[in-house]
Amino acid sequence: MTTATTVSARDISRTPGIRARTVNDAEVRASLDVLGSLPADAWSRPTSCTGWSVRDMAAHEVGQCEELAKPWLMFTRIRRARPRHPELGALDGHNESQIEERADLPPERLVHDLAKFGRRGVRGLARVPEPLRRRLRTSLVFPAEGRALPEDSMEYLNSVLVARDMWMHRIDISDATGAEPVLDEHDREIMHQILLDLALDWTGPPCLLELSGPIGGRYRIGDRDGPPAVTLRADAVAFARHLSGRPARGDLRFEGDEETASALADARVVF
Repeated sequence: MTTATTVSARDISRTPGIRARTVNDAEVRASLDVLGSLPADAWSRPTSCTGWSVRDMAAHEVGQCEELAKPWLMFTRIRRARPRHPELGALDGHNESQIEERADLPPERLVHDLAKFGRRGVRGLARVPEPLRRRLRTSLVFPAEGRALPEDSMEYLNSVLVARDMWMHRIDISDATGAEPVLDEHDREIMHQILLDLALDWTGPPCLLELSGPIGGRYRIGDRDGPPAVTLRADAVAFARHLSGRPARGDLRFEGDEETASALADARVVF
């Protein structure tokens, strides 16, 4: 019998820029496959993001990709959101502006726009020189949210968050509509970055994560020495949902020290 190798999540490499473009391209295609296959009645279904339907989520994704190709639109939407949504922060208000701009478009047009701006957005990111991406701070646009990131840089946005955000919304849409997520190697890369960010932020005792499913595996967070204080067994996608703050779909089983288990259950990763 073969025993799965346990990987220290802290040793996972950050996605390099050249690999990020491949991952971003693959996630745009996967999201288009899901949205393009939805029946007409699926677009109005609620998602796990409070107040957002499947249609709203698709409009948000189009807006995100459009801003990668046309960065000035981000600032326009932030300014527009301030008087319309004074109760929201810069990021959330900006997201609502994305949805409002496409409120009257039919689903097929949203799919068309995602195909158009998804490709343009990924190319737009790649055209920005890497040294500049590393110097540009996300907090200059979204102060609170940018400072909360593991790396406050456009490079982190490019290499990690662009694909992660779209990926989780694809999972949201699949959950809302009953579509089965199709997972491949680019999904594994996204999952690895989620686990890396969890490990970088984890200050508790060592824990073993036994994650099942197509993008699962055995991962350790915390110190490399000594037995794990807690073993978590869960489907990898279910654990990612949980780390994002969404309601888990599927069991998360914690075995071991109760205090450490509680801290692991409370851990979150930025999406």
